[in-house]
Amino acid sequence: MKNEVRFYREKNNLTQSELAEKSGISLRTIQRIENGNPLKGFTLESIANALKVLPENLLTSHIDVERIKLINIATLSFFIIPFGNIIVPTILTYKSKSKKSKALGKDIVSTQIIWTITLSVLLIITPFTRQWIPFNIPFLIILLICINVFIVFKNAVRLTNKSELYITPRIRLL
Repeated sequence: MKNEVRFYREKNNLTQSELAEKSGISLRTIQRIENGNPLKGFTLESIANALKVLPENLLTSHIDVERIKLINIATLSFFIIPFGNIIVPTILTYKSKSKKSKALGKDIVSTQIIWTITLSVLLIITPFTRQWIPFNIPFLIILLICINVFIVFKNAVRLTNKSELYITPRIRLL
């Protein structure tokens, strides 16, 4: 039986040991639950309290992979609309019904925000650093665009194969 314990544990940046300590449940039980053992009764309540979620949120595991793929591909709209890589996926994310789909969508948008900030800062500072940078600026912009397309491609492949993102931000902005 699938559950959301691992998802919420990782979202709260907890290890299995930390969750076991915080919930009062043994580490081995946490491991079994994350591997699919049923979650019920006192164990369900304790883990839900430790993760600060409703118990029913731990019992369902639903991800709309097609929706996440759409959000991921929508990040390429920066080719057409300025900041489209943030605006379009954000709209699609917030229209998602599943909490896990929203969380993955937020990770995709956070990655795009970080990429956009990086590109913007580099574009702003390049006129001032032109004499110190040995290569030309269009090369740098093309390289950053290729990196973004690579991120979208790698996420699409991982979503198809494992229903998870390949690249997730360490800093969640949403």
